[in-house]
Amino acid sequence: MSRSHWVVALTLAAVPLMATWPAGQSGPSPRRASQAMPRTTDGHPDLQGYWTNDSYTPLERPAELAGKSHFTPQEAAAFVRSRVERLEGQSRTDVHYDDAIWQKENYDKDAFLRTSLVSDPADGKLPPLTDEAKRRAAAAAARRQGQGPADSAQHRSPGERCITWGNVGPPMLPPTYNANFQIMQTADYVLIRHEMVHDVRLIPLDGRPHASAGVRYLNGDARGRWEGDTLVVETTNFTNMTPFRGSPQNTRQDIASSDRLHVIERFTRVDADTIRYQFIVDDPGTWVAPWSGEVPIRRFEGPIYEYACHEGNYGLPNILSAARVAERESGSK
Repeated sequence: MSRSHWVVALTLAAVPLMATWPAGQSGPSPRRASQAMPRTTDGHPDLQGYWTNDSYTPLERPAELAGKSHFTPQEAAAFVRSRVERLEGQSRTDVHYDDAIWQKENYDKDAFLRTSLVSDPADGKLPPLTDEAKRRAAAAAARRQGQGPADSAQHRSPGERCITWGNVGPPMLPPTYNANFQIMQTADYVLIRHEMVHDVRLIPLDGRPHASAGVRYLNGDARGRWEGDTLVVETTNFTNMTPFRGSPQNTRQDIASSDRLHVIERFTRVDADTIRYQFIVDDPGTWVAPWSGEVPIRRFEGPIYEYACHEGNYGLPNILSAARVAERESGSK
C-alpha cells in the first residue's frame, strides 16, 4: 500500500480506532452527547466558545511507563499532582517559577487518561527520523558550532522572537502556558484565535482547493469539511521552516518538519464542555511513517487576553545586551 493510500485508510478508520475513551474518561454516552450538542442554524455542531488544550500529558510516553497506554483515574490524578509538585518545587528565583502559577490550574481538571498524546505507534513514541531529517539536524548543528547562543536575535528561538511558539500547529499541541483559544464559526469558515503569540487560523469550509504547490505558509494551508458531526481539517503547503513544537517540558525541541508535511485533524464535540481532538501527521521528509495522536480540549470561562509579545519582549534585548557585556568583560570579542 502506498503512503498516500495508508493515510487515507487511517483517516477513514480514525473514528472507530481512536475515539475510544476508557472508563473514567470524559467521553459521554451517545444519548447524553446528542442531548447536550449545541448546533448552529445550519445544523452543524456549534464549536464556538473558549477552550483550552492545556495538559500535563507528554507528547511521547515516558520510558518508565513503557507498555502502559492509559492511566487509571487514580494514577492520572497522582501523575498530575507530581507535575504540580515539580513546578512548585522550583526555586522562586527561577525565571520559570511563574509556570507553577499558570499551570497549577490543571490540577483536578486534567483528567486525560492517556500516558502520551501519541496514540499510534502503539508504543507512544514518534517514529524514527528519516535519513533526510537526520542530515538536516546535523547540518543545523554544524551551523551552530562556533556560534554563541546570543550572538544575534536570529540565534534565539522563534518563540523568544515573538514569531511563533508552534502551538498553533497543526497539529495543535499544548504550549507551556496560555494554552487557550477561541473558536468562531460561520457556515463558510471556522476561525481559531490562539492566546499564545496571538496567532489566528482561518479554515475555509466552502470547498475551495488548496493553494498551488508554489505557495507556502508557516502554518500551512488549511481546508475544512464536515463529516457527520466531525469537523475534518486537512492542511498542506507548509514551509521547510515550520517548527514542530509543543511545551518544552513535554515535547522534543530538536525537530523541524519538511515542506511535505501533511496533517489531518478531527474536531468532534462530545458534550457541552469537551471536544475530542484527533490528528494524523504524515511527513515523508521527517518521519519514516505517519503517526497519530489525541489531545484533550476542555471548555473554560473566557475571555482570552492579548499576548503583547513584541511590545513586552524585554527579555530578548536583555539577553543580547547581557551577552555583549559578558564578552567585553571576558575580552572574548
